[in-house]
Amino acid sequence: MPELPEVETTKNGLEILLSNKRITKVEILNSNLRWTVDQSIKSKITNQTIKSFSRRGKYILFNFKKGHLMIHLGMSGKINVVDINEPRKKHDHFLIYFKNEVMRFNDPRRFGSIFYLESLDHKLLNPLGVEPLEDSFHTNYLFEKSRNKTQNVKAFIMDSKIVVGVGNIYACESLHNAGLNPKTKASKISKQRYIYLTENIKNVLTKAIKSGGTTLQDFTKVNGKPGYFSQELSVYGRENENCLNCNGKIKRIIQNQRSTFYCPKCQK
Repeated sequence: MPELPEVETTKNGLEILLSNKRITKVEILNSNLRWTVDQSIKSKITNQTIKSFSRRGKYILFNFKKGHLMIHLGMSGKINVVDINEPRKKHDHFLIYFKNEVMRFNDPRRFGSIFYLESLDHKLLNPLGVEPLEDSFHTNYLFEKSRNKTQNVKAFIMDSKIVVGVGNIYACESLHNAGLNPKTKASKISKQRYIYLTENIKNVLTKAIKSGGTTLQDFTKVNGKPGYFSQELSVYGRENENCLNCNGKIKRIIQNQRSTFYCPKCQK
């Protein structure tokens, strides 16, 4: 599943390629995504100019003078901008045309979503927690939120109602860099350890964005090229390999139906 760095990378690419361009046509080839795509989107955004792009959690927002288009990449979704004459690909479900190019939303598993919003007051956006790369995400915030939590710290930092966009890969990496065992209850961790964790969440996500995200199976950037942060992963996907910190063996366990990778020796 694309995580925050992949979504941010996609948003940044779209911003460069499509800002201030006018939409000439919209095609909905398959409306059966996670939620049915409303056909009225075509008339609502055709002839509008994209003023800017933004991101909230894992949602990409196309901002117009009137309203917003909100896209979630789901499990396997990706967005590419190509020449208007390039042949379509299988699983191209939603297309936005401009003068010389077309933006294509491709989603083999169809867990993505597309909505037109009159305002950002929306049921999918309202419950979201703070953004991890903004000033509102800091040690005091995370520590206070953890005090009544009985869940493990990995599940805690992946809870989008607490902080958005810390997905499985980056949770494993952040906990490893902070020296925290992913099985520890969130409420049992000291404030000093939350200082390390907060810093490492910010650092890992920032570094991943600069590298263009993590390509494991499905993710590519808007220009079709892969992200390269996977070359820098410390623990994720490295079961039974040596820890880069202490030469212990990386272990894989299942937590909340997700694979967790950690080093038992240096994450105590």
